[in-house]
Amino acid sequence: MSDELRAPEAINPAAQPQQFPVDSSTLSTVYTNFCRVSVTPEELVLDFGLNTTLGPNPSEPVRLSHRVVMNFYTAKRLLGALMGVVQQHEGSFGALELDYQKRMRGGRPLTPPPGMSKV
Repeated sequence: MSDELRAPEAINPAAQPQQFPVDSSTLSTVYTNFCRVSVTPEELVLDFGLNTTLGPNPSEPVRLSHRVVMNFYTAKRLLGALMGVVQQHEGSFGALELDYQKRMRGGRPLTPPPGMSKV
């Protein structure tokens, strides 16, 4: 079949993502600040939970609340979607610093003020 006879999405499926109807009547929303990733040869497993400890050494276990299992094709589509929205967010609000210590220092290295020595 020639390219001019194909539907536009058949030529370049990434150009126009297909929209699927959804039913959100049973949708629940949870907050998570922890994600553990496991894999099998066929699937990716994401365990989500809430880490209530504010330090680098948790004093209590993270309580996992949800598990999402997906194939690697879905995982790759999710990766692309997440990369897109994170890049858009950083373009609007600035880079997201993943290092907790740098965020607490406002992105600056920990140095004493002039005239004071390091302890």
